[in-house]
Amino acid sequence: MTAAVVFSAVTLALLSRPPSAVSGRRDVVELGDADFDYLATEHETMLVKFYAPWCGHCKKLAPEFEKAANKLKGLVKLAKVDCTANSETCGRFGVTGYPTLKIFRYGKDSASYDGPRTADGIYEVMRRQTGPDSVHLKSKEDLQGFVNNYDASIVGVFPSSDSARLPEFLKAAGLLRDQFRFAHITDLQVAEDHNVNSETVLLFRPPRLANAFEDSVVVFKDYLTISSLRRFIRDHLYGLCPHMTLENRDRLRVRDLLTAYYDLDYHHNVRGSNYWRNRVMKVGSKYSGRSLMFSVANKKDFLVELEEDYDLGTSDAGDLPFVTIRTKLGQKYVMREEFTRDGRSLERFLDDYFAGRLKQYIKSEPIPEKNSAAVKVVVAESFNEIVNDPEKDVLIQFYSPSCPHCKKLEPIYRELAETLYSYPRTVIAKMNAVDNDIPLGYDVQGYPTIYFAPVGKKDNPIRYQGPRELKEFLIFLKRESSYNLNLGGSRDEL
Repeated sequence: MTAAVVFSAVTLALLSRPPSAVSGRRDVVELGDADFDYLATEHETMLVKFYAPWCGHCKKLAPEFEKAANKLKGLVKLAKVDCTANSETCGRFGVTGYPTLKIFRYGKDSASYDGPRTADGIYEVMRRQTGPDSVHLKSKEDLQGFVNNYDASIVGVFPSSDSARLPEFLKAAGLLRDQFRFAHITDLQVAEDHNVNSETVLLFRPPRLANAFEDSVVVFKDYLTISSLRRFIRDHLYGLCPHMTLENRDRLRVRDLLTAYYDLDYHHNVRGSNYWRNRVMKVGSKYSGRSLMFSVANKKDFLVELEEDYDLGTSDAGDLPFVTIRTKLGQKYVMREEFTRDGRSLERFLDDYFAGRLKQYIKSEPIPEKNSAAVKVVVAESFNEIVNDPEKDVLIQFYSPSCPHCKKLEPIYRELAETLYSYPRTVIAKMNAVDNDIPLGYDVQGYPTIYFAPVGKKDNPIRYQGPRELKEFLIFLKRESSYNLNLGGSRDEL
């Protein structure tokens, strides 16, 4: 194919596109089979969203993706590909679910995007994708300018550009650059103000979080490998009391975490933001080594979560912080006493927590006064009593009141319960998963989700994944039941 033919084909494809895709009035460019390779190669770094128009998650992501594209204008290009109309491109890059986000460099698939899906989160991750994996700092002024940043900084210090471990550091920077900021020095004198006289790595915590309770700079003391550096960053990045955001909350919540929520704003009011944080750290330092991490957060960012998960409204504490504990297993506790400026109320809360005296907060509808229907109604407060009854097998459906699939299932599920009504040790139950906390051990990502909790296996319930028909439910229950369900037919088929 001649160059003229290729040019004509691309030109025709561009001219046939909607005006918004060509004129740039939208910040997200739409690509397809005809022009993906041609246009993607023009950009050093590009984030591409592969989507389907009918996909609910794609629709939810769309406005955030547009906002991020606007913020990243001039830095990183954001693009989208409709996989229902461009199956060749989507198939070539192994897209099997929607939305799928991938990072491209000059048109080549560089990495999957696994970061947050909010506009701010996408912006922060992709901003770090521009430029080199690690910035070469050549002077003390370069070093000071680099670490004086809103985020933490990882700086490798090496005696020369020929240092044996420098390539390993650069490789780690390439793998982790979407999460952290990296730089390197090839002259030990540049880092001499930090008492460095040999090859090492320095972790600089953000200046805005500087405090009297911990060092602002942490020195790496292990043998440098990608694994050891990753472990060093994980263990020391956040310090005693990190600033939790919508972007980093999942990484923080892999541990038991106390969070103080208040009007925190490190962009415009560093001193005011650190006022309550310092009080949390002063108390928290007394409980170091007790497997509880401390954090602070802007309550406006977590408003929905505070209201839905803890029943806390914006006016409940006034200007004082809300304090909660969420364990890595999902257990929740709320400090009901007002946060006192001397920290005594927080100490009492922590003493009660470690002594096991706190009552776990559970979001629950009221327990029904009557529960005589064939399908038993379960709420969070009655889950243990009904579903975890050690003498009964329980089939539990998690549903949403607005879910059309749940409404379609309702008569079938009711008929199932009526069919088994004469078997008192086999319970058919349902729980509104929107207005009740879902217990540990149950993974509910969509509705309806159905589990079977048999006798002796309450800690390891079985997910039902068969057809939602009466006959199929009965076959499943007859096969899995702890008791003999005399429903006719063999144990495997009715």
